[in-house]
Amino acid sequence: MINKIVSSLAEAVRDIGDGSVILLGGFIDQGTPDRLLEVLAERRPRDLVIATNNPSVNGRGLAVLMQAGCVRKLICSFPRAPNSDLIEDRMRAGELELEVVPQGTLAERVRSAGAGIPGFYTRTSVGTPLAEGKEHRDFEGETYVFEAAIKGDFALINAHQADRWGNLVYSGSWRNFNPVMAMGARITIAQVREIVPAGELDPETIVTPGIFVNRVVRLED
Repeated sequence: MINKIVSSLAEAVRDIGDGSVILLGGFIDQGTPDRLLEVLAERRPRDLVIATNNPSVNGRGLAVLMQAGCVRKLICSFPRAPNSDLIEDRMRAGELELEVVPQGTLAERVRSAGAGIPGFYTRTSVGTPLAEGKEHRDFEGETYVFEAAIKGDFALINAHQADRWGNLVYSGSWRNFNPVMAMGARITIAQVREIVPAGELDPETIVTPGIFVNRVVRLED
């Protein structure tokens, strides 16, 4: 019987080790798997690479993980967090590497990994510092830059509902980066508010099918 439900947050992140590449869902503070990140921080893995749209706000989630010294590199589109100098402070101290990626390019780099595509060409970032050191190629008189896929060892995502098969339903704007991050990793872990019996989810509302999800854990609070 397929049952992807695990008993606790700690069990869900048990094998995330040093040097892991983590794809992180969420947009600002919407749909971010803060509790998974905070429990992971308690284990103190080192040299993590995090790919996400933006860092967490209000000292939660990713901020906790960075404060614990777990993150070596951050790949994101919006590195500034309101009322926080955490990223700048860690960069000045030589403890954090930052790679800024345009938002649409970030999503497509992760989606490419999920589709088995090694990368793609785009005009976004051509002529800017973000394109330096990358392959350029002309198509029909226009210059494009090659962007490599970002494949994660783990994806940490947040959903509203799940069943034991791992099918996921999102709540409102939680349907942001969570679905694409779920596709791009070897192991996808979802924290959810509610787990319902198999067969109760309306197929029309399922955004991430269980084939992309390995573990589901329900938040007690």
